[in-house]
Amino acid sequence: MTSNNFLITIVGPTAIGKTALSIKLANHFNAEIISCDSRQFFKEMEIGTAVPNADELAAANHHFIQNRSVFENYNVGAFERDALTKIDALFLKNPIQIMVGGSGLYIDAVLKGLDYFPEVDIKIREDLTSQLEKEGIEVLQNMLKELDLETYNSIALENPHRLMRALEVCIGSGIPYSTFKNKPKTPRNFTSIKVGLNADREIIYNRINQRVDIMMETGLLEEAKKLHPNKELNSLKTVGYRELFSYFDDEFTKEFAISEIKKNTRRFAKRQLTWFKRDENILWFDYKVDLREITAKISDKINLINR
Repeated sequence: MTSNNFLITIVGPTAIGKTALSIKLANHFNAEIISCDSRQFFKEMEIGTAVPNADELAAANHHFIQNRSVFENYNVGAFERDALTKIDALFLKNPIQIMVGGSGLYIDAVLKGLDYFPEVDIKIREDLTSQLEKEGIEVLQNMLKELDLETYNSIALENPHRLMRALEVCIGSGIPYSTFKNKPKTPRNFTSIKVGLNADREIIYNRINQRVDIMMETGLLEEAKKLHPNKELNSLKTVGYRELFSYFDDEFTKEFAISEIKKNTRRFAKRQLTWFKRDENILWFDYKVDLREITAKISDKINLINR
């Protein structure tokens, strides 16, 4: 890895102010912005994913914002490949670039690389989903225990998505899921500097509640209504849309759906912080910190590495 290129990555819980900071840093370092939000890729999901507004997009060059459709099969592996290609091109212009997002898995994919798994027949996932619905999660847990004890002992067994992912690889390849993990990764041609924004929990939760209210005022209900016929798409099974789909299906009142969006977004923010707090290399700042304090810390780190 060379130390001549630096990718400054801004992380933190949703609604904390990452977009605003990324633009300030991009302008300060004459850089461009790689968006690493796994839902802002999709052009049909503008309001519910808090896509940067027109003024924000005009203030700095952004990449991977609304560049895909929910009808495309776009995953973290494809993003890793596309993002690295774009970042390499941007480094030819400037050795400092910015990445921003709250999707921990997607950030890790760019910074460290993913484990690569074989392609498996989609019917395997469909069969596992059907089995989960009919027989319950314990049947799948026992199946994984037989096929891959190492993974059984290491993953969150109550998480049906992770459980089915491990099982479909075991079944589709005939080889335990665990054998594909922790392989050597391709070295990155940049040094990563991670900046985290945080605040007291009450402040984060209040900002989330206010953001949801603003989303509803600016047309989230209408946006979700257009997407409702396609609610089974994986990209739409996300906070802000899922709850409104339940309202359209007469399972929730509108008021309850909104309260559920707020509650589930708060839970999401808590999971984000849990993910990022595991990383000892993140430089944490209060969300209201002066920009000069952040840029000084980043510059100090760059200078130290370049000595």
